[in-house]
Amino acid sequence: MGIYICPVCGKSLEIGGNTYKCEKGHSFDIARSGYVNLLLSKHIGKAVHGDNKLMVQARRDFLAKGYYSGLKEGLCELAVKHNCGPVILDAGCGEGYYTSAISDILDRSEIASEIYGVDISKIAVEFASKSCKKISYAAASVFHLPVADLSCDMLVTLFSPYCGEEFRRVLHKNGIMIMAIPSADHLWEMKEKIYDIPYKNEVKPYELDGFDLVDKRHIRYNIQLDSAEDIRALFSMTPYYYRTGKIQQERLYALDKLATTVDFELLVYRNK
Repeated sequence: MGIYICPVCGKSLEIGGNTYKCEKGHSFDIARSGYVNLLLSKHIGKAVHGDNKLMVQARRDFLAKGYYSGLKEGLCELAVKHNCGPVILDAGCGEGYYTSAISDILDRSEIASEIYGVDISKIAVEFASKSCKKISYAAASVFHLPVADLSCDMLVTLFSPYCGEEFRRVLHKNGIMIMAIPSADHLWEMKEKIYDIPYKNEVKPYELDGFDLVDKRHIRYNIQLDSAEDIRALFSMTPYYYRTGKIQQERLYALDKLATTVDFELLVYRNK
């Protein structure tokens, strides 16, 4: 039956043909690419940025070149190490790069899995659903997950908004959450190129209400970008893209090569 619930009434959704439908008659068509739109207009905040197809494709191409493969490999190792059941939700899955990687490593490790991906960008989940039919993708807000209570064994959240109450709700007791956050020196050299006075990232205390920290991994290495296209794609993947002035952006766009540090924290929590 799956873990999705109706975003209108909260009842379980069942698939009939190319439609998800609840017992109250609310129905949601499955797109030709394979994802379902469970995003209600009232759940779309004013601060949401609508990424166009070119931006989504640029990020997809950037990741496919392996610049963040170190993070992907670390995530996959932790997903296997802390596996506690088949149902995995990627909350804020984007184009599905990491979601597919988790699915692949579990298959290779002969670990049963039932994987779901949710993102507020319909364009992103369309790309994701086209790339891996085994994973069930939905357009939805991580602040209003259309997911049943206590239905997930593991939840993955990578650089997405943290929604502790929702994450604890959908995880069963002792369920695992893997979180990725930027560490202090992430993209430091890129920021030096852009800003007059760059600042390092603030890494907040690891403690989270309702969770126990059970594992962590620091991933840091250097990448060399050899094209303006890749530099712009990387920039578009960061929060700086939306809050950097025109002068600073022009400094970056003038570059055709960039060597920079990638610096991540992978944190593993258990739901209390």
